[in-house]
Amino acid sequence: MKKIKAAALAALTAVSLACTSAPAVSAQPAGQEGQEGIVKAWDAPANPPLITRTGQAQEWVNQVDHKTVLSYNVFSPSMRRDIPVAVVPATDAAGNRVRNAPTLYLLNGAGGAEQNQDWLKLYPVKDYFAGKGVNVVVPQAGAFSYYTDWVKTDVASDYVNGPQKWETFLTKELPGPIERTLGANGRRAVTGVSMSATSALLFAQHNPGMYQAAAAFSGCASTSSPHGYNFARVTVNRAGTPNFQTVTPEMMWGPMNGPYNRYNDALLGAEKLRGTRLYVSSGTGLAGHPDQVSYLLGKGAPMPAAQLGAGVLQVEGGVIEAAVNKCTHDLKAKLDGLGIPAHFELRNVGTHSWPYWTEDMDRAWHTTIKPALGV
Repeated sequence: MKKIKAAALAALTAVSLACTSAPAVSAQPAGQEGQEGIVKAWDAPANPPLITRTGQAQEWVNQVDHKTVLSYNVFSPSMRRDIPVAVVPATDAAGNRVRNAPTLYLLNGAGGAEQNQDWLKLYPVKDYFAGKGVNVVVPQAGAFSYYTDWVKTDVASDYVNGPQKWETFLTKELPGPIERTLGANGRRAVTGVSMSATSALLFAQHNPGMYQAAAAFSGCASTSSPHGYNFARVTVNRAGTPNFQTVTPEMMWGPMNGPYNRYNDALLGAEKLRGTRLYVSSGTGLAGHPDQVSYLLGKGAPMPAAQLGAGVLQVEGGVIEAAVNKCTHDLKAKLDGLGIPAHFELRNVGTHSWPYWTEDMDRAWHTTIKPALGV
């Protein structure tokens, strides 16, 4: 059964979940120290990062050829450690490197590269963006972190260990040095999927004018409501032990509906999205074609794996997507009420899975990101 389940998950390229007393916290961002990171050359294939619980090399490093896919370690002053970063540099239609190009930041979902659930593993990043004249930067750490600045600085688990100052790193420490390394032009967009869809919206809110576009695929903007906060709990709990107490949202944002939690609620802060081009998507949770046994068989899965995989998608993936569908409609109502334009892709079917996000990336690029970046 373990082998069948593993095969099923491989066939699916995984279903990603987006998804105590806490100290009093401020509504201000934590830990912003005003220092830039340090970009370091790194031969990832020769010294690969490891999948957290298996000890095997993360698979994205197999794509690093130091030409079409680059790898760097970027030292984070706020987290006091190196963060692995993958880059697909901007090229023109002839395949030549392009300087003075904009930058697209792709944020991984919950399991990230630490679980082989990253953009480079699950999406044809190199091929899709070839010739599009945009640098693509993928931070390859931060599983289950929501890419936020955590209030608790001494969390200790397999995935979350030590200071977690991801928003500080991704919006203050990383962009300047990595974009100078690439000769970028200072225009940028951010895209998140599942867990990091929330992060993409928050980055745009907390840093007005920094991003020309933000795209959020199957995420939950609301985080301070019982629905949103406990959706985040399901996600961050997975970073800990099976008792679900090792890592909690209280460690991340403080108490539910507290000032720092509300600061990190993209629904409450929706007004600050004005001026940023937006793409937001979700399905209903009802099974579509990619969630069927026949689809998985067509992708090469054996029958037992296809049957199990379809069941996982239709039940687990369906429930998760139904939850984020509510979040997405709440955000649409809020933005409509504020008169803030956004492209909403509201599917009649669809689970919480990569076939739908693959379609989203193409739609988001053409409707929102490309026009905003001017490429």
